[in-house]
This record gives sequence, structure tokens and C-alpha cells, in this order.
Amino acid sequence: MQLHLWVTYVIACCAIAISPGAGVVLSMSHGLSYGVRKTTATIAGLEMGLAFILLVAGAGVGSLLLASVWAFFAVKLCGAAYLIYVGLSQWRSKGTAPGAPAQVQPAGSWRKRCATGLVTNATNPKGIVFMVAVLPQFIAADRPLVPQLAVMAATMCIIDMLVMHAYAYAASAMRHVLRSERALRMQNRFFGTLLMTVGTALFFVRRARPL
Repeated sequence: MQLHLWVTYVIACCAIAISPGAGVVLSMSHGLSYGVRKTTATIAGLEMGLAFILLVAGAGVGSLLLASVWAFFAVKLCGAAYLIYVGLSQWRSKGTAPGAPAQVQPAGSWRKRCATGLVTNATNPKGIVFMVAVLPQFIAADRPLVPQLAVMAATMCIIDMLVMHAYAYAASAMRHVLRSERALRMQNRFFGTLLMTVGTALFFVRRARPL
């Protein structure tokens, strides 16, 4: 991958990572609820899902998904339903665990948090549409595809990981302010509502029109 092309791609990756979406909401939600250290598992899952979408789109499977009405609808339905489920679960979550301090919430296992991040990004139809639209602009047809995809996946995931940690850190810094059970309950309902809203919005994501 040529240097000037990679620099342009880095700028595009930064814009993608910073823009609000399901990953940002999830990172902030877990950062505020569990702290940055435990949110690392969530972010690791998000990057696995992001790498999966990027490789799928780069390999051409994303184009097939966009070409198939039913395949795209299935992915969109799964992604939307999962985000709504996660949001509803958080909305109904209590402010504290039995016997725990008010500012601490049960984070669950590392595997569960990682899986939540993975499924959130891997089933995001908006990500598939965006990747299929953006990736071809940075892929050189006269060069081997696999090394280019590897560089692009690594670049995207590293940038997104740093940005998601920044969001999680910013949210975690507010934990000392939201110590009461009522504040935690309101926090859960706020982020739960955001996740359900993002999930509902996915139902309206349309396939890209064939060129």
C-alpha cells in the first residue's frame, strides 16, 4: 500500500472511528458502568467484529450481501435485534449488585463482554455498507489483495481501539459523579435507550445501489 494512499486511509479511519455509532455508545456505556480496564474486553470484541466486516467487505462477500435482498435483510435484522436486546437488558438493569457499593456494577465475564462487542460490530449492516463503499477506493488492483487487506485491517482496528478507549475513559471519568443508586439507574436507562435507538435505526439502513 503506497504511503500517500495509506495516509488518506488513516484520515478516513479516524473519521469513521470518531463518528457516533453502536460501538461508541457501547464503549461509553461499559466505561461508565465498569471502568476502562474491564471495558477493554468489550473493545477487543468490537475490534474483532470490525476486522471481520473489513475482511468480508474486502473479500467481496460484502458485495454479495448487498446484492442479495434476503441475506442483507437477515444481517440487518440480527444486528438490530441484538442491539435492542442489549439496550433493553441495560435499561432494566438495577443500579447496584446486591451488597455491592453504589458505584460498582457487575461486569460479567470477560468472554461475555467481548462477545457483546463482537456481535455488535459483526452484525452492523451500516458498517458493511460503508466498508463496501470505501474499501475499493484504497485497494490497488495491480497489487496482491491479502497484504493490502491486512494493512488496512490493522490500521483500522488500532485507530478504532484507541478512539473507543478514549470514549470509555471519558465516560469512566464521570463515575465519581454518578455514585448514587438513582444516578446509576438513570445512566443505565440513558445508554439502554441509546442502544435501542441505534438498533431501531438499523432497520432503516438500505442496501447500496449497484453502480
